[in-house]
Amino acid sequence: MTNRIDEAQAIVVFGAQWGDEGKGKIVDRLATEMDVVVRASGGANAGHTIMVDGAKHVFHLVPSGILHEHVTCIIGNGCVVHLPSLMDELSTLRKKGIDPRGRFFISDRAHLLFEHHILADKMQEEKRGNKIGTTCRGIGPAYEDKVSRRGIRAGMLVGNFEAFAARLQENITRRGIRHGFTIDAASELTLYRDLVEEFTDIIVDTTEILHTAYHSGKKIMIEGAQGALLDIEFGTYPYVTSSNTTTAGACSGTGLPPKFIDYSLGVIKAYTTRVGEGPFPSELHDEDGEKLRERGHEFGATTGRPRRCGWFDAVVARHTAKITGADGWNLTKLDILTGFETIKIVTDYILDGERMANFPADTSLLDNIETEFVELPGWQEDLSKCRNFDDLPENAQRYCREIENLTKVPIHSIGVGSDRDDLIMM
Repeated sequence: MTNRIDEAQAIVVFGAQWGDEGKGKIVDRLATEMDVVVRASGGANAGHTIMVDGAKHVFHLVPSGILHEHVTCIIGNGCVVHLPSLMDELSTLRKKGIDPRGRFFISDRAHLLFEHHILADKMQEEKRGNKIGTTCRGIGPAYEDKVSRRGIRAGMLVGNFEAFAARLQENITRRGIRHGFTIDAASELTLYRDLVEEFTDIIVDTTEILHTAYHSGKKIMIEGAQGALLDIEFGTYPYVTSSNTTTAGACSGTGLPPKFIDYSLGVIKAYTTRVGEGPFPSELHDEDGEKLRERGHEFGATTGRPRRCGWFDAVVARHTAKITGADGWNLTKLDILTGFETIKIVTDYILDGERMANFPADTSLLDNIETEFVELPGWQEDLSKCRNFDDLPENAQRYCREIENLTKVPIHSIGVGSDRDDLIMM
């Protein structure tokens, strides 16, 4: 084990807030030194955006390490995969001159997501009294089938199509009865029969690939999706996703044991955002919140929904640091704070006059808390050309040091612009 990322053989990069922290850029940067990049959880409800020489690349299922020709990319067993959407994503890559053949694989243990999951997701969200804010991409119902032991693994598609067809027909019928909709099962089966040949050499035992790579000295990065506050166990339940988005999920979602992981890098935005419903103690409902949204282009890469915006929340960061064992922070979008006269950081939650010791499991308590802030002076200088910490204005440096002090985790890198090179490595 090492606390230096440059000495690590296997690392995890995870979101440390409610997702949308801008993980794609640091994953892209670190991928230059990696041999394998693997996704461990979630599905097409994730979205990583990377700007390369002004060109935008948006990823939903494919690991963003695919932009580097030497990198093998894997969708791990912890993910749920909608193959038609994946086909569209791979087609877009090929049109941009990026050929994933021979270096892109899907775990045969990953569960498949189908049209009936998407329809069920939409109908369930519409009927909820308290909406969760799901992306309606079918993720929840797919994981529901997985844990109820009636899901369909990718390996069944390419290994036993007759069993695949029977299970899919059964699941479509069950969902249709439960939710009152009809799907043309014959068309679905025809679609997936046509995909068998396309994916025969792609759907494989990826855990074996990962272990072989590790034992041969290759460098591996596990690329997180969503954020730790959306984790099914430790997030703001029930306003969470359906998978484990922490470092623990990185292991269970790939088949790599915890002892292989040398470094855990949490990605935190210099302010806080969340999409969908649920508690958000530092949320701003004023001009500052709107300014953050507009300047930060805070609209979901997957859904286009406007993100709720607020000041940086150190209570959230301390909680995620504790449950993930964060070794360092990648602080993103520091440049968006340029122009504010003063900037606030939430330091503590107060409930009934008492300071809360921990982030609560009963997230309804967050509706009644007061937040304590520290207020810091802002800066007016453009940060986009800064490449060393000392290049930053004094007040920006002070802001970064305050985050380190409040969270007890050192900053590893800082994002100061939208392009892949707008990054300070500490």
